[in-house]
Amino acid sequence: MCPGWENARRTSWDSFSPEYLRDGKDALVIANAVSEREKAIGFFRWLREHSVSVPVFAILPAEDGTLLKAATETVDDFLLWPVRPEELSQRIGRFLACGARDLNEIEASLTAEIGFEQLVGRDPAFLKVLGQVSMFGANDAPVLLTGETGTGKELCARVTHLLSKRHRGPFIPVDCGALPDHLFENEVFGHARGAFTDARSDQKGLVALAQGGTLFLDEIDSLSLTAQCKVLRLLQEHTYRPLGSEVFKRAEVRIIAATNRELEQLVEQKVFRSDLYFRINVLRIRVPALRERRSDIALLSRHFIEDICKTVGAPKKLLSQAAARKLELYHWPGNVRELYNVMQRAVLCSPAMQIAASAIDLNSSSVSVVVDERETSGHDFRTAKRCAIQSFEREYVKQLMEKHEGNVTRAAREAGKDRRAFGRLASKYRAPGASA
Repeated sequence: MCPGWENARRTSWDSFSPEYLRDGKDALVIANAVSEREKAIGFFRWLREHSVSVPVFAILPAEDGTLLKAATETVDDFLLWPVRPEELSQRIGRFLACGARDLNEIEASLTAEIGFEQLVGRDPAFLKVLGQVSMFGANDAPVLLTGETGTGKELCARVTHLLSKRHRGPFIPVDCGALPDHLFENEVFGHARGAFTDARSDQKGLVALAQGGTLFLDEIDSLSLTAQCKVLRLLQEHTYRPLGSEVFKRAEVRIIAATNRELEQLVEQKVFRSDLYFRINVLRIRVPALRERRSDIALLSRHFIEDICKTVGAPKKLLSQAAARKLELYHWPGNVRELYNVMQRAVLCSPAMQIAASAIDLNSSSVSVVVDERETSGHDFRTAKRCAIQSFEREYVKQLMEKHEGNVTRAAREAGKDRRAFGRLASKYRAPGASA
């Protein structure tokens, strides 16, 4: 290991102390500025105003002129992410007397840190996925990602690739649902010169482009039986033959597949090959639906708001408690992808600094209510029914009151109830603005 690296100190931007740079114990400080842009700029400004006793090396996101300018005025050296391993080794080697193996370990640590920053969530169901991604990243066996559309399967695939030994190679996604059967072989395996009329030269397919990296087969269930047979050979023999070629080529790729359908049922229906299913179902990750990780909804919403504000150059916006509650009660058929789109609409269409519940457009004329199963389990039918009705009334009234910001008249009008009767319900369940 590099001198002192085995005792390396790691801290977040929030817990950073200037004493880290004043005590002179560190041989090198590596500032990961790929995320937390404003805090990184603040750190670089602090460096400009104070003298430090250790060199500072920064890893910066690409295409951020302000951050780049702030860093170049203060740090000793920097690289733009994603970094090339050889250049990283050369740059850090200027500061530390390390061997190539030690520098690879530093790079792997930074890669893992940045990779997991892309996956946001604290719900136990999601933490289980993070554990599997970390574990499976160290392997080279095929991975099957299952889950509803919009849950983030491709993002999990990308982070699995980033944490693997193939992270220096390319990550090539293949949208199987968009490939017609007659074009599949040419797109995926490429063709040789003269394979067809307009084939004037050899052309690489997606497998060749993924050489040394990962091939991600999204919606693998949409492949025809013929295409499935060709993918099976790729998995079994690690070889493929370009269209019109007489030579088989070696495929040095890892396969990660994804589906939003139950492959076991497709196998029973004879529309998905059982041998291919068993080949891809080695390491399996089920990405939970958003409604299965409701404690992450507010966290994800605030993360998206911050990201969207940075992207569009808008002032930082906050999410109100009423808006967060409204988001948590929605059923999210489009999952995380739908949540991102909803927050994008809210940021772009809300002039206020705080996003209110009224700014959350869920594209639904009806209120989606979640009934807690714990209130109905363990009871006879009549008691369970009464508990379910009470749960429905409570959540329905609270959501309408939050939507109309405590205005009983407007909430009662949308509910189609008399104002006094609806007001009594609001008081019963202590909904916001019930006394209005």
